[in-house]
Amino acid sequence: MPNERLRAAMAAGGWTYTALANKVEVDPKSIERWVNLGRTPRRATAMLAAETLGEDVHALWPALRQARPARAVSPELVALYDQRADIPVSTFVDMLAEAREHIDVLVYAAVFLHEAYPRLNDLLKERAAEGCAVRIALGDADSSNVQQRGEEEKFGHGIQSRCRIALMHYRPLVGVSGIEVRTHATTLYNSIYRADDQALVNAHVWGVNAYRAPVWHLRRNGKGGIFDTYSDSFAEAWATATPVPEG
Repeated sequence: MPNERLRAAMAAGGWTYTALANKVEVDPKSIERWVNLGRTPRRATAMLAAETLGEDVHALWPALRQARPARAVSPELVALYDQRADIPVSTFVDMLAEAREHIDVLVYAAVFLHEAYPRLNDLLKERAAEGCAVRIALGDADSSNVQQRGEEEKFGHGIQSRCRIALMHYRPLVGVSGIEVRTHATTLYNSIYRADDQALVNAHVWGVNAYRAPVWHLRRNGKGGIFDTYSDSFAEAWATATPVPEG
């Protein structure tokens, strides 16, 4: 995925691949890969490049904002992120792309996925074509719980609009073999993004938009652990959800 923020920063300062490469002492082809392929340089090199461009290093390369390493609290806790905004979208995309059996998404909207990765529907179709069961549960914009969430986030009708936009994004998947799209009216305590035995769980915090709330990365390690708690929670919410009709 191209790094458009880096491209814009270079253009604003009149930096060519060669000029920036000379400044940070790398090959111009490396700069080109950073821009066009979204590659992330080593931390020291990235910091020098960001300083040269007058940009924040984490704004240019969010992947360098390291997750907190999980301590020996649970063998299933891989990493903890202070907020969802710290996670590059590629983390979500790569996890989904690796799924072979199950993809489960339980959200109210999560429009950031389609906005940052327009090929998301194609990716989900590809996974379904390979035999992966894909289930997408979106918030019912007309439900009282979604409306209350909007009030708690201080976004008013914003969350309802985002739910409708999310449904618009996912609607082309309705009727695709191996993919189910439903709407739900549950009180959403967490957004869940599950791919086989891995999951990213975005906590919901009262008065805070989801992008500012913590995320924990889980990997299943036997039965009855944290992963299964969220997997079971998804199943309960899914059972209450209403299939989105075709057309």
